[in-house]
Amino acid sequence: MFLFRHRKLVRVVRDPTKPPRRRQPAAPLCTPTTREVSRPLPNPTSSVVASRSQFHLEETVRGGACIGGRMALGARLLLGLALLAALIGVLFQLYRIRKPRLWTLEELSIYNGTDEGLPILLGILGSVFDVTKGRSHYGPGGGYHHFSGRDASRAFVSGNFTGDGLTDSLQGLSSMEVNSIVDWRKLYFDKYTFSGKIVGRYYDSQGNPTKYLKGVEMKAKRGAQLLEKQKSEEDKIPNCNSKWSQAEGGEVWCEAEAGYPRLVRRPGDIALTGRVSQRCACFQETELGRPGLVVYDGCDYLSTSCKVK
Repeated sequence: MFLFRHRKLVRVVRDPTKPPRRRQPAAPLCTPTTREVSRPLPNPTSSVVASRSQFHLEETVRGGACIGGRMALGARLLLGLALLAALIGVLFQLYRIRKPRLWTLEELSIYNGTDEGLPILLGILGSVFDVTKGRSHYGPGGGYHHFSGRDASRAFVSGNFTGDGLTDSLQGLSSMEVNSIVDWRKLYFDKYTFSGKIVGRYYDSQGNPTKYLKGVEMKAKRGAQLLEKQKSEEDKIPNCNSKWSQAEGGEVWCEAEAGYPRLVRRPGDIALTGRVSQRCACFQETELGRPGLVVYDGCDYLSTSCKVK
């Protein structure tokens, strides 16, 4: 053996008293199953031939085990791929089954409860719900039958259950009224079975939300924010107590420590409902000079109780 050291050729002499190093055999491509195979040899008198034959027999068996291992591994891989393909197929079928059905208004009108062999369906904001379990309310003669077989979203807040009132158009409604309809839809999602979407104003032919639906939900969100802001402001000033009876009529009052009853405008209602409304609130004597406070008709200035007509 020769080595280069400081650019000089140096010969390395092996110590003859030490045994030569043996190289470690390379790892086999597969791990053969360890088993000893012993068979009678045809000519036991020849030890050399016997040794070589037995060695060849053992190598053959081990080689067969390696081939068998590769085949088993391939079979397992094929089985795994087959199972994966079957799982993907099942998931695809489940997706097709669970994909919401798309309805037309004409198709929906058949499920209005007049045929007892069919479920009762209604629509709100383009979403269809199965309300069959409430047949006594949504079937013929029920208080909510006018909602069955159609999308009458507007009627949920307008109270108009005839003619043009039974429509899915929300044009002209305030943000608070739109928010109320969205809350109704949430109630149906929680209580009844969702059964698809109506192609038209709220969903396109692919079942995707339209710009109209997105605008409705944005308006409802603004209404909810304004309502929360108004509630937070009103919580700072306590409401009056009130009662009403047919014999005595109405009455509002404030507890002695709460102050005196006054009518006050609710400014948030302009944005929420498009109209101005008033509520009864209790104010301390030092606050009675605030602008916009109205004394009830026939009520003394410092009275803690007032009759309401």
